[in-house]
Amino acid sequence: MNDNRTELEKLGEFGLIKHLTQYFKIHHPSTIKGVGDDAAILEVSQGDQVVVTTDMLVEGVHFDLMYVPLKHLGYKSIVVNLSDVFAMNATPKQVTVSIAVSNRFSLEAIEELYAGIKKACEWYEVDLVGGDTTSSTSGLIISVTAIGFAKPEKIATRSGARVNDLVVVTGDLGGAYMGLQILEREKEVFRSAPGAQPNLTGYDYVLERQLKPEARKDIVQLLAQMDVKPTSMIDISDGLSSELMHLADQSFVGCDIYEEKIPIAPETIAAAKEFNLDYTTAALNGGEEYELLFTIKQSDFEKIQGNPNFSVIGHITDESSGCRMITKAGEAIALKAQGWNALKPGEMY
Repeated sequence: MNDNRTELEKLGEFGLIKHLTQYFKIHHPSTIKGVGDDAAILEVSQGDQVVVTTDMLVEGVHFDLMYVPLKHLGYKSIVVNLSDVFAMNATPKQVTVSIAVSNRFSLEAIEELYAGIKKACEWYEVDLVGGDTTSSTSGLIISVTAIGFAKPEKIATRSGARVNDLVVVTGDLGGAYMGLQILEREKEVFRSAPGAQPNLTGYDYVLERQLKPEARKDIVQLLAQMDVKPTSMIDISDGLSSELMHLADQSFVGCDIYEEKIPIAPETIAAAKEFNLDYTTAALNGGEEYELLFTIKQSDFEKIQGNPNFSVIGHITDESSGCRMITKAGEAIALKAQGWNALKPGEMY
């Protein structure tokens, strides 16, 4: 970003939209008309169903610009929405982006935000087809809507898990939470000593998990190649324990997961020990992973067995059993929804 500052009022709403979106490419023939008219025009493929999801990110609630670069924020704002589409076993193709900005933001700052949005659109091959811009009296607000498509028989919801299904997660868990702990620690150091340089060396993995997460577009493709249809699926945005309970609640079942089976990266374990935190707790309650949690029939186990993208962490039980974790010591403890709650007063992330 250069040192010059251009006030947004010089462009006006429509001039700003045109300026920010002029270099976005169209990736899909289903996008008949993108940005620039009163509404986008999309063509629904014959036989496909449309999946639509919306997320809002609010400064001071979902992100802190003291340590979150605007380019990373733009990228992440797209990823968190695409993740919800992938969690339906669908393919995202279009997004809309709306922002509300206060006068402390210059054109150059918003260009940084949209550079991240553009990078995400290119990487995930989705089309930006519209949105809105307005003013804000309290910082930056971003609202993204993602539109995806899938054959009806391929769509996976939260309500399809059945007793004896296997519980599977992708990737590893807890890293994003530990990345947040490091950023918050360095923020407090800076507040007490403004001249201090942040100590971020050696934390690359967990910081990237927090600042630049990736949605698992590869998993939808991989499951299709393996001929595996999840019986239920959800993305891990609010913590593994919360998401397990969402699946169980919607499917009217219980579940048992095993502590020793939960995938946690060595970098996450090391960071948790440094903070005197239990790394299993970080994995259960941290959230912002955007990995996928899903269930499969036992007959599909051999299809995913040995694949490094998947970890089978438990199985579905009768609803009366509730959701439990079997500890390494063999004790069964009830899971609690202790992940992030957007409506809890004073809670950030």
